[in-house]
Amino acid sequence: MSRLALRLLLAAASIAAAAAHGAAIDAQVRDPAGNPVVDAVVYAEPSSGPSDARSGRVHVIEQVDREFVPHVSVIQTGTAVTFPNRDPILHHVYSFSPAKPFEIKLYSGKSPTEIVFDKPGVITLGCNIHDWMLGFILVVATPYFARTDAGGTARLRDLPAGAYELRAWHPLQRAAPAPVRLALESASSPSAALVVDASARKPKFKPPLDRLKY
Repeated sequence: MSRLALRLLLAAASIAAAAAHGAAIDAQVRDPAGNPVVDAVVYAEPSSGPSDARSGRVHVIEQVDREFVPHVSVIQTGTAVTFPNRDPILHHVYSFSPAKPFEIKLYSGKSPTEIVFDKPGVITLGCNIHDWMLGFILVVATPYFARTDAGGTARLRDLPAGAYELRAWHPLQRAAPAPVRLALESASSPSAALVVDASARKPKFKPPLDRLKY
């Protein structure tokens, strides 16, 4: 095989591999003052409608130092979540949210059960023993999502070519921001800017561990 033919073959293989991985979206989320928004969820909804739920996936939300970790999660409908307790005390995890009310009574160590989130919506987590413990789950009807890092950046990967609405959400937002419409081509990687008017998370007082009953 000639060098030219080899180069053409490698180039074709590279293009095919890029197409197989799909497109990506680099999203930057900032507040109205231009500051990065941490722990915002960015998700892309195909214009063709909701994607099929993915079964068999398990997401883990731990309880560490009397906090839910991660503080904000995003999952697709049909995902099971476990809540292992890594603390040397008991926790009682619950949610009264309409999308998925549930409770896991006092336990430590391994999560006694998995909770399957089968409807889209916002889930607010709490602990019946420790009032300051709050966590959030956004359940979405799409597999294309990411959470922003400390710089307010989220990268969505492996999206098929097509039209999408890019949305952002934060548990402390004052209003839902307008979606950004994107048309993706195979292996493209556009950037998108979203503005979310959200308050920054403030740490809550926790009593010393040795003063707790459980």
